[in-house]
Amino acid sequence: MGRLNDLAAQGQAVWLDFVDRKFLAAGGLQKLVDEDGLTGVTSNPSIFEKAMGHGDAYDAELAEFDKAHPDASTMARYEHLAIQDIQAAADTLRPVYDRLEAKDGYVSLEVSPYLAADTDATIAEAAKLWAEVDRANLMIKIPGTPQGVPAIAATIDAGINVNVTLLFSLDAYKAVALAYVSGLEKRAGRGEPIDRIASVASFFVSRIDTRIDDTIDARVAADDAESDALKAVRGKVAIANAKLAYAWYEAFIASDRWQALAAKGAMPQRLLWASTGTKNPDYPDTLYLDTLIGKDTVNTVPPKTLDAFRDHGTAAETLTADVDGARHTLAETERLGLDLNGVTDTLVEEGVHSFAKAFDDLLGAIAAKHPEAVG
Repeated sequence: MGRLNDLAAQGQAVWLDFVDRKFLAAGGLQKLVDEDGLTGVTSNPSIFEKAMGHGDAYDAELAEFDKAHPDASTMARYEHLAIQDIQAAADTLRPVYDRLEAKDGYVSLEVSPYLAADTDATIAEAAKLWAEVDRANLMIKIPGTPQGVPAIAATIDAGINVNVTLLFSLDAYKAVALAYVSGLEKRAGRGEPIDRIASVASFFVSRIDTRIDDTIDARVAADDAESDALKAVRGKVAIANAKLAYAWYEAFIASDRWQALAAKGAMPQRLLWASTGTKNPDYPDTLYLDTLIGKDTVNTVPPKTLDAFRDHGTAAETLTADVDGARHTLAETERLGLDLNGVTDTLVEEGVHSFAKAFDDLLGAIAAKHPEAVG
């Protein structure tokens, strides 16, 4: 048993933020499940762009599909490849899902990032992908944008597991948590089961520090009068933000509203820490794992960070430690005019744009492998 296995004793699940056909075929995912206790996988357009757009791992399968479906669109060709990978990952994780009675063992697939501002289209896409993948341990990823909130509620109401992505602010997290509850309440109101519907709220971490730290460094370099106070919050804002999100979660699941659903078997929507690879070389490479360990949470980790934690991470409950200190950090962030709300709003917009750009590149790479294909 290693450090990654020790996280389970703290109530935290570890998911891999990576999927690739060669990795799956070589048994890489199964090895992580067997040796490190891995219980989930996430994907996104950027990951698929790297996997499909470079190299030849998908060429043979794509050629077979093109032969059988010569008039298929580039989008259909992408979905065929992605769904096969997601099904393979889901099948590898199915024993975990069964052992944990649907509490974990999930693989996530994102709706098209082009639909981030379209509620109805997102709902329809979620239902389509759910039917096509046809695996009980699938989660459909829906962005936590204002337009995504009602789509999340409707998708949960339809009995489809949801991974809410691109959450940066506490207010956005609260909105999607309540959307999850609303979807469950509608199902329960019709007498439909809610005991095997799962959701995670993917709260992004490192990107906040990257943006805030850049502002701090510029102000310190300019001999800002508050330089000492600015330095004191450097590298701490994202973790403080996450800790307060978890504090709200703990209070909410103790509420009468949630307890009424729990009595009917509902599973809480776990907070999932995303963007946990350390961007700043000045910080420990396991910073966003070591500091965010707590019960009923998930950390989705890129392979490099997973290896680092296995080697020298610290598995101890840290998420509930010094919450007052986290409140002080965010109060100082506001006092110093670092505009956390503005930063998180911008990061959501940039995240949607980044995934759409990766999707553009992905579809372009697939189209280039069959120039005669329909656009």
